[in-house]
Amino acid sequence: MNQPAPAALPPPRRVRLKPWLVAQVNSCQYPGLQWVNGEKKCFYIPWRHATRHGPSQDGDNTIFKAWAKETGKYTEGVDEADPAKWKANLRCALNKSRDFRLIYDGPRDMPPQPYKIYEVCSNGPTPAEAVQPGAPMAPYSLPKEDVKWPPTLQPPVVLGPPAPDPSLLGPAPGNPADFGELLSEVLPSPQPGTLAASLPPTGEQLLPDLLISPHMLPLTDLEIKFQYRGRPPRALTISNPHGCRLFYSQLEATQEQVELFGPVSLEQVRFPSPEDIPSDKQRFYTNQLLDVLDRGLILQLQGQDLYAIRLCQCKVFWSGPCASAHGSHPNPIQREVKTKLFSLEHFLNELILFQKGQTNTPPPFEIFFCFGEEWPDRKPREKKLITVQVVPVAARLLLEMFSGELSWSADSIRLQISNPDLKDRMVEQFKELHHIWQSQQQLQPVAQAPPVAGLSAGQGPWPMHPVGMQ
Repeated sequence: MNQPAPAALPPPRRVRLKPWLVAQVNSCQYPGLQWVNGEKKCFYIPWRHATRHGPSQDGDNTIFKAWAKETGKYTEGVDEADPAKWKANLRCALNKSRDFRLIYDGPRDMPPQPYKIYEVCSNGPTPAEAVQPGAPMAPYSLPKEDVKWPPTLQPPVVLGPPAPDPSLLGPAPGNPADFGELLSEVLPSPQPGTLAASLPPTGEQLLPDLLISPHMLPLTDLEIKFQYRGRPPRALTISNPHGCRLFYSQLEATQEQVELFGPVSLEQVRFPSPEDIPSDKQRFYTNQLLDVLDRGLILQLQGQDLYAIRLCQCKVFWSGPCASAHGSHPNPIQREVKTKLFSLEHFLNELILFQKGQTNTPPPFEIFFCFGEEWPDRKPREKKLITVQVVPVAARLLLEMFSGELSWSADSIRLQISNPDLKDRMVEQFKELHHIWQSQQQLQPVAQAPPVAGLSAGQGPWPMHPVGMQ
């Protein structure tokens, strides 16, 4: 008796985005996905950035996952969960659709709950109406009184940072070099008529938008990684225009105790519990240090500079870009003395020199703290009881852009390519049409198509003949 063949996985389905997405907004089943007002022309969509904001607090209940399931690109229990891919799929669908127009690409002050605003178009947006990332909201403005955030996205009422001061996101007063000018120096300037004519369109160009629009740099983001000896690191990213306080205590910072614990506007970041340290001896000594970290270590952002202020009784040693040249000797942070850790202006200047080949090594940006033990010394950092790594995210992003292909300057390789003529453009159009046809064939289920006159078996409407290489 023949065994039935196993059921094949269903192919991806073709789903019209507009009616589906409008229905999801109306359903109110996804936190934060809702209409801006009663006119139902514009809607909020939560848009958390994994690097800046960590994993979503709403779990798997996201519109991105729902779209992946609806289009057949994700099957529960069969496919591996990939939230980043789900988000990319919906973003691409929105960008391609003429039924939606992005009118607000998220607040620049990077709140804890970021979002975008899309408008539902009746006949599709005109090219002139397209809003580029970071452009001002000329066609639409947020309601001023009735709603500032989507209600479900409203942050909880806690003692937290006030609204970011725009001056903190720009160059520090008296800065001799303009921040935007420094960034423009980092970028290579292609020669007219060479590579510039063949650059991909804006959405695909190699130079990221944040270099073209420096205000998009996450200047207030800090990646913090806690490390207890022999234990997996614990990492998080904070985004506060004032900075943060690293501490270990049950005492809360209050407005009346600023001299003891620092400003309440700082992000309060507590050290992880040491209870999972298996060694009794190591756990004992680690607790000894944590017990004198009640007041903590302040990491203060001022302009584009990062400073440390040690309040705690536990001694703190450090290494980093602004540390003294004596790298092999212990470098302590004096108590209640403001110590400069990192300067973005200096980093950009060094990055420019590195890109021009005037220095051999890229500029450093990582900062390491060692609590209760001398550092640097001859002992490896991995052997220390408590260490913390701090990374200014903006510096890491800038350096990563030039660590691979982007690290080539514009004149390092001169490609000799003619400007396209009419025949070249026609070939590109045929290539694009063939690519679209292939994509449609992959999305449609396999079916017996009626024979087409003039085509032999196995030939499609876009036959491709191999061309011999000479």
